[in-house]
Amino acid sequence: MIAVVDYGRGNLFSIARSLAHVGATFAVTRDAAEISTADGVILPGVGAFADAMAALESRDLVAVLRDVAAAGRPMLGICLGMQLFFSRSQEFGETRGLDIIAGEVRKLPLKNGGMRVPNVGWRKLDKVRPDPLLEILERDPMFYFVHSFVAFPDDGGGIVASLPINGVDATVMVRRGPVAGCQFHPEKSGLAGLQLLARFAAMSGAQSGATRAA
Repeated sequence: MIAVVDYGRGNLFSIARSLAHVGATFAVTRDAAEISTADGVILPGVGAFADAMAALESRDLVAVLRDVAAAGRPMLGICLGMQLFFSRSQEFGETRGLDIIAGEVRKLPLKNGGMRVPNVGWRKLDKVRPDPLLEILERDPMFYFVHSFVAFPDDGGGIVASLPINGVDATVMVRRGPVAGCQFHPEKSGLAGLQLLARFAAMSGAQSGATRAA
């Protein structure tokens, strides 16, 4: 079973529909015990970093998410959820993150004549290294983005894919062992996004069963 973490800051409906479509077994839950025993965990997120961390802390979910990562179970952070995996963010002042992946979240640079910020729309990824989540049928898949901030890992070896934005190679997919993060929204990215979520479900051993919301 995949636990989709409900802390009031995620695109839960679309993620649940996408997981159901690919036959994943999942629960949308804020129960720490259920998250701690899940085969895989998805941490979604929209909004501001500090607000999201406060929401996780108020629901006593910070420790359990760190424990799941330490236990080596598959985790997937989506958009702000990926950013929360990092050590800290500079959005509206420095805020400590989950510190599952060492690094910092910073605002995308502005540039006259460059890409607009927020970065909104469909983009192709510049793949840095192979990853099982990107072993999908489309040769050059496009994914949907909505973000103004981007993560900078301390260890560049964990970068799976990037996107050139105003002179910066923005990290848009990252991996540290079983923990992966994508800055884009797979649940809004059509076939490519569904294939990515199906692969995550397969890696978690969470397919072909009933779905529910808790």
